[in-house]
This record gives sequence, structure tokens and C-alpha cells, in this order.
Amino acid sequence: QVPLVESGGGLVQAGGSLRLSCAASGRTFNNYIMAWFRQAPGKEREFVSSIRWNDGSTFYADSVKGRFTISRDNAENTVYLQMNNLKPEDTGVYYCAGKLVWRTTYDYWGQGTQVTVSS
Repeated sequence: QVPLVESGGGLVQAGGSLRLSCAASGRTFNNYIMAWFRQAPGKEREFVSSIRWNDGSTFYADSVKGRFTISRDNAENTVYLQMNNLKPEDTGVYYCAGKLVWRTTYDYWGQGTQVTVSS
């Protein structure tokens, strides 16, 4: 198991910013793809962004391109999601997830952190 712990959620007005963090105690993310997903009330969980740990390559959902930035800190074994120009439709529970690069499904999940964007 890879325990993932998210932090950084909260309440913000539309147009504001938040930064989410995801840390794994005592473990590195080498050979992992780390990602952020979100789930809005009454909706299915959806992909937001991912980063390949070894080379830093990133991928974003169209809905967040240009507003969100995923990054990593090798020394801290932490993944970040910088969210700018937040919109009410960004509201939801944000989950950190990880998988080995050759896996097709994400095996490790955090407990989630709530992000609420008011209009």
C-alpha cells in the first residue's frame, strides 16, 4: 500500500486560487504516474491531471488546461496541483491517485480534499 495524504482544499471565490498537495510518507514515486481526480456532487469521478514522476511529463483534462498546473517535488515526495482562475464548476472532492507506469488502473488513492468555489 502507498498511503497518500492530500491537503490544501478549502473555500474560495470564483477567480481565486488554491494549491493542493499530495504526499506519501516514506516512499518515493519513481516509476509512478501520479494524478488528480475530482468528483462533484451527483457526478462521477473525473480525471483532472497527471504527471509521470521520472520525466515530469504532464497531461490535463481540457476543462482545466491553462488554469491548473501539476508539479512534483522529488525531495519531498509530494505532488502539487496549482489551481488558478477557479470556477464554480471546479467544486468537488479532489483525490490524489498513483499507479505504476505499466498499470492501466490507479491502485492507490488518497482520502480526498474538498474544494468549494463560490460564485
